Amino acid sequence: MKKIGHLFKVAAVYFFTAIFASQCFAQSSANSTANIDKRSQQYMEMLNGVFDFVQRNYVDEVDPQVLYTGALKGMLSALNDPYTVYLDNSTFRSLNDTTKGKFGGVGLSISKPFESTPEKPAYVEVASPVEDTPGFRAGIQAGDLIISANGTDTSTITMDEVLDILRGPVGEKVELIIRRGKNIEFPVTLKRAMIEVPTVKYGTIKEVQKAGTVGYVRIIEFTPQTAERVQQALDSFAKEKISALIIDLRNNPGGLITSVVEVADKFIDKGPIVSTKSRLSFENSVYTASPRKTTFKSKVPIVVLINRGSASASEILSGALKDNHLAYLVGQRTYGKGSVQQVLPLSSTEGLKITMARYYTPSDTNIDKIGIPPDREVLFSEFGETGDKQYTELMKSGEIEKYVEQNHAGHDMTEAQIAAYAEKLHQKYDAIDLPTLRKLVRNEANRTKGAMLYDLDWDIQLVAALDILSTSRAEFDALVKNTKTLKELQEEAALKEGVAVFEQK
Repeated sequence: MKKIGHLFKVAAVYFFTAIFASQCFAQSSANSTANIDKRSQQYMEMLNGVFDFVQRNYVDEVDPQVLYTGALKGMLSALNDPYTVYLDNSTFRSLNDTTKGKFGGVGLSISKPFESTPEKPAYVEVASPVEDTPGFRAGIQAGDLIISANGTDTSTITMDEVLDILRGPVGEKVELIIRRGKNIEFPVTLKRAMIEVPTVKYGTIKEVQKAGTVGYVRIIEFTPQTAERVQQALDSFAKEKISALIIDLRNNPGGLITSVVEVADKFIDKGPIVSTKSRLSFENSVYTASPRKTTFKSKVPIVVLINRGSASASEILSGALKDNHLAYLVGQRTYGKGSVQQVLPLSSTEGLKITMARYYTPSDTNIDKIGIPPDREVLFSEFGETGDKQYTELMKSGEIEKYVEQNHAGHDMTEAQIAAYAEKLHQKYDAIDLPTLRKLVRNEANRTKGAMLYDLDWDIQLVAALDILSTSRAEFDALVKNTKTLKELQEEAALKEGVAVFEQK
């Protein structure tokens, strides 16, 4: 009892002192830099005191790392900024891979089910091998299961633990057991190589009504290699003499500001591409286009595809092209992330990501929490409550997977067969539209071939872009010329909001 009483007194004295100190300096002036520094020092001393007290007196022994990471997460979450966060080992590694654009690995894009059951163990599945990598050269195919990695059953470990095995120092060996289909099982030894983060996919869409040959480039993410890969696409399109270009930025979460500036500079020959503004003078920058870096000079019509998954750097590119009247935007309003972050490593395995500035489009507009509206809105139909339930039921049933495996294993499924089976599914899942059902069947039928570059049967936004490009050049130029800059759109919205408020009063 004496010991408990003593601890209580220590705690009471400690917290009384802490509260008294906080009240004292909370009343002091916050305008003085010296006073702010003094308050910061006092807060740090209080934090250290709490850290020490908890570690010494909490009912159970506490790992100091738990308190450390908890304090960091709490401090950063207090800023109410979703982009200023503590980066744990997994997140820090993933972000490093993106910012560097390369990592040591075997070149397999993988997925892993969340649930593992005796009937269906959660083995790692190969979504696609990256071309010209160890996994690709070893003949590993999309749809293969990795049932063991370096002797460990992959159904018993997390995705992060799998990645820890597959990624690492270049030149080291990784031992895998691959299962293909139901009965084929074989070992594969891979030697890690430097793998490039997938960033750009491209091809052409030929003989599209009056549009002719349309170049299609999908930018997945902005890494140090993106500008070079975009240039490869543009060089390829020049040889094919495209008559129009579609830049697909849908579901592009962003990336490096330097990378997107390099890409934008290929299309914009003068003026600002983007500017950053901060309370720190060294974070204030204006990225300006240079005529000598402008490589896309064919002046063909350009359509940019956007959706609510287009964020940050992808909004910089779409905003720059829009404000310069160089492209027509089709799809859905973008996410609205108008801030710039910097990664601060705390060690080799963890770090912080902190917002340092906000960016502004060429018309001097920030789109944070607002997004960029398309010039032509095209929305996919929503299922509704019944459709959502049916979609969930269909996905859980594995019905499509079983059908394709039982009826089309080993040979291609034709579009007619895909359509016929989708019609059959539609009789049971009538709240799901037929194009979506055909897409689900098509995706499963092509699972061992990798993802399609585009799907004109299902993708109504891409089809709308092609329809727009099929108009005359004069009509397209008029469309783009008459679009409003982001500044004009925001001023117009503010004016309407002001009128509405006035009318309510």
